Amino acid sequence: MELDSAKLLDMYYKMLLIRYFEIEVMKLFYEGHIRGSTHVYLGQEATAVGACAALEEKDLITSTHRGHGHCIAKGGDPKKMMAEVLGRVTGYCKGKGGSMHIADFSKGMLGANGVVGGGIPIAVGAALASQYLNTGQIVLCFFGDGALNQGSFHEAANLAAIWKLPIVFLCENNLYALSTRVDYAFAISDLSQRALAYGFPGISVDGNDVLAVYEVVSQAAQRARKGEGPTLVVANSYRWEGHMVGDPMVYRTKEEVEQWKKKDPVKCFEKYLLDKGLLDEKEKERMHEETKKIIQEARDFALRSPEPPLEALYEDLYV
Repeated sequence: MELDSAKLLDMYYKMLLIRYFEIEVMKLFYEGHIRGSTHVYLGQEATAVGACAALEEKDLITSTHRGHGHCIAKGGDPKKMMAEVLGRVTGYCKGKGGSMHIADFSKGMLGANGVVGGGIPIAVGAALASQYLNTGQIVLCFFGDGALNQGSFHEAANLAAIWKLPIVFLCENNLYALSTRVDYAFAISDLSQRALAYGFPGISVDGNDVLAVYEVVSQAAQRARKGEGPTLVVANSYRWEGHMVGDPMVYRTKEEVEQWKKKDPVKCFEKYLLDKGLLDEKEKERMHEETKKIIQEARDFALRSPEPPLEALYEDLYV
């Protein structure tokens, strides 16, 4: 599938935004500005960007506890995101959601979810609504390898298959569910085989190759749009950091991490663009500096913003 230079450079730009956003989040955590857990997306940028680039603006996504990258890839505002991560009133959820519950309905981002597999039934519900109302929207459902063993996936996948719902299930296999290795938790080596039980296609793809992810998700999205039902895409990648910031990572070796860092998805795509003549060194540096500046402004905006007042506890409640 041929992409024009503007689209390719936009994908690169979003990968840089995610990279620098997450680096800044880690700094803020260690400086004591972030309360509770936060889970960064470093090393997986190609999956979110490639997948979201295959969608139309009206399409919807659901996210996970590691959701900053998904939100930026879908067009989220780094300032509102950073404010939410820091629990400030100017954040997407007025500072009440934090790192794991960012949502932006205006961009089709239905929300991140702190529960493993929690977003899967929500995504299937949104796909059912789209089918029933004939909106033409499809839903892209992000989840990790750990969620592929949850009952929520099995029930939701079966229902989506029966009703041929317009949904793409995207499993981000980063090899660890917290500290449990994927080869310990699964008896199969190709996780996409799980789709066979439900009667829809399953495809494995290199999650560090943004163009490969784009291609596969484009095909799955087209299938969903034609009323042919779900597809399971398994993007095989790796999280550079621990399960959460501050994880001592005693369950894996430094050598393993370094091997995966050599497959850096940002640098790989950067090299592709340079080799194709779509990017030169000057433009590369400009884009790095511009995205760094945007994230620095997001940091400053968040730190200047107030925390929610105590009485806000009684607002935005379902009763």
